[in-house]
Formats: sequence, structure tokens, C-alpha cells
Amino acid sequence: MPNAPTHHRRTPTRAVVAVVIGVALASCSSSNDSAPPPPLTRDVSGVTTTTVDASAGGDAGGSTSLPAPPPLTYSIAWQPIDDRTDVGMITVPVDYDDPQGATLDLQVARHKADPDHRIGVLATNNGGPGAAASSMALTASSWFPSELTDRFDIVSWDPRGTGASGASVDCIDGADYDHFFAEPDLTPDDDAERQANIDNAQEFAERCVDRVDHLTSIGTNNTARDLDAIRQALDEPQLSYFGFSYGSELGGVWATLFPSTVRAAVFDGATDPTADPLERTKNQWVGFENALDTFLAECSGDSDCVFHSDGDAEGAFDDLMAELDASPLPSADGRAPVSRDVATTAVVQAMYSDRYWPALEQALEDAARGDGAGLLQLNDTYYRRSADGTYGNLIESFQAISCMDQAERPTVEESDAEAAQLVGVATRLFPYTTGSYSCTFFPPAPDPRVEITGIGAGPIVVIGTTGDPSTPLESSRAMADALEDGRFVIVVANQHTGYGANSCVDELVEDYLVNLVAPADETTCS
Repeated sequence: MPNAPTHHRRTPTRAVVAVVIGVALASCSSSNDSAPPPPLTRDVSGVTTTTVDASAGGDAGGSTSLPAPPPLTYSIAWQPIDDRTDVGMITVPVDYDDPQGATLDLQVARHKADPDHRIGVLATNNGGPGAAASSMALTASSWFPSELTDRFDIVSWDPRGTGASGASVDCIDGADYDHFFAEPDLTPDDDAERQANIDNAQEFAERCVDRVDHLTSIGTNNTARDLDAIRQALDEPQLSYFGFSYGSELGGVWATLFPSTVRAAVFDGATDPTADPLERTKNQWVGFENALDTFLAECSGDSDCVFHSDGDAEGAFDDLMAELDASPLPSADGRAPVSRDVATTAVVQAMYSDRYWPALEQALEDAARGDGAGLLQLNDTYYRRSADGTYGNLIESFQAISCMDQAERPTVEESDAEAAQLVGVATRLFPYTTGSYSCTFFPPAPDPRVEITGIGAGPIVVIGTTGDPSTPLESSRAMADALEDGRFVIVVANQHTGYGANSCVDELVEDYLVNLVAPADETTCS
């Protein structure tokens, strides 16, 4: 299974709903009668902009030259949705090294600040990679409190390869999802089953190559460059930024490529930017296994837990997973059976927040009694399956963008060798014995993700959560350590991403974004 892409969202009452996490924020909005504060900005000397090289043109010998093309400029034609929100499209180069070449259109959305209290723009991304983020601005009050929506224009966009933007990744049809994601057996019993996995991975990659325009251009470096193009179109010398999950990685690349344009940045739930793909997989597997162990231990100790199993939820879980591996449960008509791999995806989905744990308790108990419907539903939630049987493209975009960020294209043999190093890392949840081959058959990446340093970007707040399964605490700490001035904030909670978990982290983040008061490194919010 692919690593789990994630979302983070708040309801209008500020409780997180996309992963069903979070609690209410403390309210401390400023009086509308107060005078607007002066804009708070960092030094903007040396702001980077994207322009055409004036020396372009001419023959190799330099004896003749062509007139330099005009500087590349960007604009957004906004279409109002209501009094405070609008949407538009921005045209950007497919390849920033060839700015006069092919172009892509990206969908951008904006929720406008209170003009009497406006500080500037807060750009935001909700993760993935592969999530279409423009909806964040259109539903800004469900993500952020008025302390931020009154002070900032909330601007989000569908990154290239996602949503309504160009190069959208749509490699397979909904009817094929089970074939590609539920049918592979990652504990193959023989060479034939192993070869089926290889063939499956190759077919997926070939479909992406055939169906996705500009596939090799959708890596994170270009999305960071797109953010700077949006900044220029908005005529802003600097942006503030809030990235959740993969949005932290995107923010780290942006802060590294365009440090002088960073006013403030928050990275919530970050992966380790220094880890290679194998190490990142290990970190994430351990994170999910630890979360599962916590879930099972709590269930064993609580007689009200539906999957209590006479105080041995751990043993009952292990037995159930072995049974599903040997004899998958019948599924809905036309769907793949509920195998161990389907159950694993269901558990991974539930580990994103302890708010999912009651549903998982019931699903496991039902499966132990021969009914896999609850596990299938959690599996379908992970893959963004709708009631009508259609799927969003998040998982497809996730895989394609991840591959375009990686320089390596391991062979089948190398993938199997890496899988051998993962055996025993997280045996309860990931007893896999074969490679995933997720990038093996994708075309080479012409622009692998840059090293994240944030040099010159000033203090950046990085949030890590103690019970985060997807981006474990130490992974987020590694992001803070990789930055020139990362300020690490620890949130005590069992959920992916920490903003919204308690008033401590919420007030800290809002004070930093509004007033540029950066917290001390290793601050703890419990």
C-alpha cells in the first residue's frame, strides 16, 4: 500500500473533521473598533522573482542575437463567489527553465481578510501530496479561526497534477481501484503472486505515462515555484504560509528556494526531509504500529471496548489478520474480498485520529464474526471512494508526485532487497515480504526535490504530535533540525497534525502568524 496521504480540516466550530480530530480553539479576536495594526514583515531585500533570462537567444558562437523576450509576468482574473471569496486561474510554465514554452493553468482561491485589519496573505496547503487544496480558501472558516481569517487573505490552490489544475493525475478509472490497490498480495506465497504484484505496478505506471500530460513536471520543486508565481500575481513582497502534513514538505522547499519572500511559516506534521525513501517508510511504519499498539492496549484494558476480547485485543487482532490473509472475507458485490491488505488499509485510516477508534473497534469485532463491511468502509475512506462508486484522484496524484520527487528508480531486485530490510520493522501491521515497486516503472524525475534548508527564511514553526502515526514526532523534529531556524513545538495528542489539539498550540501559532512572535524551540503543549 502507498504511504498514507492526509488532510486536516476544521468545522465552522473549529473541530477537525476530515480526519475527525481536534477540539475548540480559544477565542481572542480583536475588537473591530481598534485601529488596524501596521503590517509586520521581514526584511525583503533580494526578493526572488521569476523572469526570462535576457541573454536567451543567439547562435552558439554569439555572432548574432535575438531581442530579449519581455519579463515573465503573472496575473489572476478573479471571479467572485461571495463577498469574501473568489476563484481564478493563473498560467505558469510547465518548465521554469523554459518560461516561454508550454504552460499550465492552476486554480487559485482566496478568502479575503477584513480590510481594516489585514496583514497580508496566508498561503496554505492541506497535504497529500496530491490533495486539491483550493477548497481550503473557499471554506477558510472551517480551517482557521477569525484571528487568522480577519487578518489574512487565505489563499490556496490546486497544485499542478491535482484537482482543477493542469497535469491532473488520473491514471485509472474507479472500477480499477480494487485491481490496483486491493487485489495485490504483499505477502505473496509463491513466484506467481509476486510476479502479479510486479505486473500490477508496471501497468499502473504505464497508464500514468499514457494518460497524464506533463507527468514529469509535477514534482514539489515546481509547485513551490508556482507558489512564488502566485505571490507575484498578488503583488505581495512576502507571504505567510501554513502547511499540513506534506504541505510542510512543500513549504520547506518553498522556503529554501525563495527565502526572502517568507514572512512567517508553520509546518504541522512534517516528514523527515533528510530521510531516504527506505528510512521514511521505516519511520512511518513504526509510527502506525505504535499507534495501533496504543489502540489495542487501551482496548484490552477497557471492558467497554467492543473488541475487548477478554482483555487480549492484541492476540485477537493478530489472529484476525492471519485469518484474513489465509481466507479473505466475502465483500460487496463486484468488490475485492476483505483481505489482510484491505484490513491493513482500514487500520491505517483509523490510526490518523483516536476519534476513529470506536469505528475500528466495531469493524474488527464484526470481521471476527465474519462481516467485513466495516473494514471495507474504512478502506474506502482511505481511498476517497464515494457512495456512487467513484474515487477522487488523491491516491494516484500521491504516487505520481512522490515518484517525481525521488531521483531513484529502484529495480525490481533492488525493491525486493529493500523490502527485506523492512521485515520485522512493524510485524503486526506491515508483515510485507515483497517490494512495492511504486516508482520502479515511472519515468526518471528530471527535477528531484531539493534539499530543504530554509537558509535565510527566518524562524519557522514546526509542529510535531506525540501520537502522530503518519509523521511521527521524531520525523517532525528532524524537519525543524534541518531548517536554519526551526522552532519545534511538541503537541501531546493521538492524532496526525497538532494545530487544533489544544488552546496552547492554537494561541502560539496565531501569535506567531499575526505578531511574528516565534516560540522557543522545544516548546511543549499538552
